[in-house]
Amino acid sequence: MSPLLPSKVKIVEVGPRDGLQNEALINGRTISAADKVALIEQLADAGISYIESGSFVSPKWVPQMATSTEVFNTIKRDNKVTYAALTPNMTGYNAAIAVNADEVAIFSSASESFSQKNINCSVAESIERFAPIIADAKKRNIKVRGYVSCVVGCPYEGAIAPEQVALVAEKLFTMGCYEISLGDTIGVGTPASVIKMLQAVSARVPSSQLAVHFHDTYGQALTNIYAALQCGISVIDSAIAGLGGCPYAKGASGNVATEDVVYLLNGLGITTNINFNKLLQAGWFISHKLGKAPVSKVSQAYLAQQSSPAQTQQS
Repeated sequence: MSPLLPSKVKIVEVGPRDGLQNEALINGRTISAADKVALIEQLADAGISYIESGSFVSPKWVPQMATSTEVFNTIKRDNKVTYAALTPNMTGYNAAIAVNADEVAIFSSASESFSQKNINCSVAESIERFAPIIADAKKRNIKVRGYVSCVVGCPYEGAIAPEQVALVAEKLFTMGCYEISLGDTIGVGTPASVIKMLQAVSARVPSSQLAVHFHDTYGQALTNIYAALQCGISVIDSAIAGLGGCPYAKGASGNVATEDVVYLLNGLGITTNINFNKLLQAGWFISHKLGKAPVSKVSQAYLAQQSSPAQTQQS
């Protein structure tokens, strides 16, 4: 392993939330809470230590997350796993507290246009809305994770200035977010743009408090993750089976697949403490429930090679 790379990486599994919320409804209905619970428990059994398990948003806007309360109340929790929830406002935050979410996440954007079109307010206003969430969470000793979207590109503005990303990330960090996840929402980043962005952000927020969240719209996610690793990032968001589409690019893939990320990390000799075979099984489970093939290239390759186990090299 290169000395420039971290020795250990934490995977933040966002499939049950960010992934499933962007999956098309199955025959007009949402995936069941029981299937979500089964997926989360399989991911925990595979060794995933952080699972974003639901989102407390209006079911009118995100119907796939309508069962989040049931999911949190049903999962058999592993005390080695953090079960987190996305909370866009105080109403959502209170709902997350009611089901004993271990952590909550809030989100802003580095793009003014995206913020206005996505949540109907400016970036500054979006951050102000989170002040009471952070204040209450601090009283309860609940950690708050912050997301910044459109960190290299926006579907409305195009390229985003790295310094703008840095300012938003710094604001969330200063307010009390212990970790800032930097999201390439439309997947347009390349190593050059990602490195410039990370250099700007890490000048204001310690690299140890940063995570990356890449979408694979243009097939650059793994390359961008490798670039981020070289910049000292050791927390990576990903979604099992590559769950989730990209609503801003018709037909495009969404989140980078956890299986592909772990395969990369294993190949680099970086510790994840994840059982790779159990991870594959979890991806096949949810893909079957969705009636689709896993987006993960690694998962597809293992499926094709099942009749020839000698060809597989990872365990």
